[in-house]
Amino acid sequence: MSFFGQITEALTLCSQPPVRPVRTAADPPMEPKEALGLLKDGNRRFVDGRPLANRTNAVVRKELVELGQAPHTAIIGCADSRAPLETIFDTMPGDIFVLRNAGNTCTHAEGSMIGSLEFCTGKLGSRLVLVLGHTKCGAVYGATKTFLDAQGVPNKKAGSALQGLLQDLGAVAQQAQQEIGPDADADAIAAHAVRVNVFHTINFLLQFSESIREGVSSGQIQIHGGIYHLETGSVEFLGESPQQSELLLSSLPVPPSMVGSSEADRGTHGVRTGADVAIKSEQALKLLMEGNQRFAAGAPTAVTTSKDMRRALVKCGQAPHSAIVGCADSRVPVDTVFDSMPGDLFVLRNAGNTCTHAEGSIVGSLEFCTGKLGTQLVLVLGHTQCGAVAGATQTYLSGATSKAPGSALEGLLQGLAGVAQKASEDLGPKAEEAAVVAHAVKVNVFNSVNFLLKFSEPLRELVRKGDLDIQGGIYHLETGKVEFLGRSPQHAELLSSKRSVPPSITTGAVRTSKSGPVLPSDALAMLRDGNERFAVGAPVAGKVYQSMREALATVGQAPHTAVVGCADSRVPLETVFDALPGDLFVLRNAGNTCTHAEGSLLGSLEFCTGALNTRLIFVLGHTNCGAIKGATSAFLQSKTKQSGAATDSWAGEGIRARGKSV
Repeated sequence: MSFFGQITEALTLCSQPPVRPVRTAADPPMEPKEALGLLKDGNRRFVDGRPLANRTNAVVRKELVELGQAPHTAIIGCADSRAPLETIFDTMPGDIFVLRNAGNTCTHAEGSMIGSLEFCTGKLGSRLVLVLGHTKCGAVYGATKTFLDAQGVPNKKAGSALQGLLQDLGAVAQQAQQEIGPDADADAIAAHAVRVNVFHTINFLLQFSESIREGVSSGQIQIHGGIYHLETGSVEFLGESPQQSELLLSSLPVPPSMVGSSEADRGTHGVRTGADVAIKSEQALKLLMEGNQRFAAGAPTAVTTSKDMRRALVKCGQAPHSAIVGCADSRVPVDTVFDSMPGDLFVLRNAGNTCTHAEGSIVGSLEFCTGKLGTQLVLVLGHTQCGAVAGATQTYLSGATSKAPGSALEGLLQGLAGVAQKASEDLGPKAEEAAVVAHAVKVNVFNSVNFLLKFSEPLRELVRKGDLDIQGGIYHLETGKVEFLGRSPQHAELLSSKRSVPPSITTGAVRTSKSGPVLPSDALAMLRDGNERFAVGAPVAGKVYQSMREALATVGQAPHTAVVGCADSRVPLETVFDALPGDLFVLRNAGNTCTHAEGSLLGSLEFCTGALNTRLIFVLGHTNCGAIKGATSAFLQSKTKQSGAATDSWAGEGIRARGKSV
């Protein structure tokens, strides 16, 4: 450095005030009264424009590192950039322990705020806590506006974290309005709400921290409030809360958010039992979400059950808040994934979390859970890398659905092949197998949800009444997190279903003349469902027993559909529609036509619809029909030549008949 540079630096150093000493852990704790005096003095210097705490050097920084901190005051302030706490109080590093958020509130951050203050007052020895609001606070003004705008309007769910914060601060605005009167304008209410909010936060600290209450009760800690006035730069010190004496009697050890489902929602016996009231579906879903968040974060709270808890479960019975249809995969332990206690979840599991091949068991179990036990939420939970769905996808892509299953496993995979087919169609022919499998997991979840709604009137009725919700989710093995999918896209449509039991249960009986008539729409749906089962290789029309044959013989028939089909041996109609004897009234001839047989066909259909009360007629052709091919060939070879052969005459009339109908 040059001679002139050295002279300049020396003169600069001489003109600056000396560096103030800093507080470290080597200093003794400071009395609350003395700490409060330092804050007042610092703010006075700030207002007068003569701050002292504007310089540090390597020495003081080293002391703070090596000796540690011992702040004389902990301050909860607003995050507003116009209210920099260290500047307002002209403090040095090490003087104040600062916590800041929008609105200097514990709302939505109570665990963080209280835990931080317990650390500061306990471990660091701070004996003064100051909650500092400020004029023109955007959070408080926004909360006041939200509260005033919402008066007389039904509660609206928060659409963002900010909206949630403003709504939860509404209690502050409401109290401010009550205190200054109903005729006050919005600005006056908001200005007073700043003061109310300061004491609201102080009261929260006293109410939900046992260690802070003990410190205040013993005189070791004081909690004061204040308001920083942006207009003047001065801090108005408000003193202690008027409710301090009352709040010191509180017995709550921790904030509500830290209790969560680990205690508050576990029932009167520490676990949920039949002695507890039913939990609404919205709250049950929240419990699942919170439990999964704890599991994914590696911070589960589910405790070991005690002897008394187990006795209560036996004596009082169960009242699970949710029913889960999950996969049997060992990597997806449902109770663990949701950090639940015994009594919380009614769990049904099988390979692929599906109703295929187990619909009676699954649906019946859920009807028991929702009807008898009062559970109001059903969640169908799939998971990534599902072996059953992957196997079904491979089965579909390889074309193995056309052969008879050689084992129960093959039957299961074939039954799930329809899921893989839809996933493949959704993604298009160029999709890779891994992508199809991943999408099929989601398709399969909604497939099971749809099955429950489609085939259970008790479940549908509870959903219609608002006493049940059925939703889907996917557990991600890679992260431990559950992706909640919500309701099925077909939810509203399926609530109009008329089916009362799953298909496999209905096959235990045959239709007779004692059976009621079936609406055409329902009969058509039965045909579609039966054909879908046939197409994926999962028919449910089982053996016909002697009692069934006797019923058909002695009671009579009542087919739900009359089918006019082709006599082609490759199209066995009862098999194609997975129907039992008594279901279908079948008329067949070559070409499924009325030509040369109109009297017989029409008379038969009139008998079926009149005497047997069948309400649906279904005319079924088929691809590669030999009769149609022959007729087409004969027509093309000779359009005008009249043949004496019976076959030629029949074919020509068939073609002309079709030409006229077109």
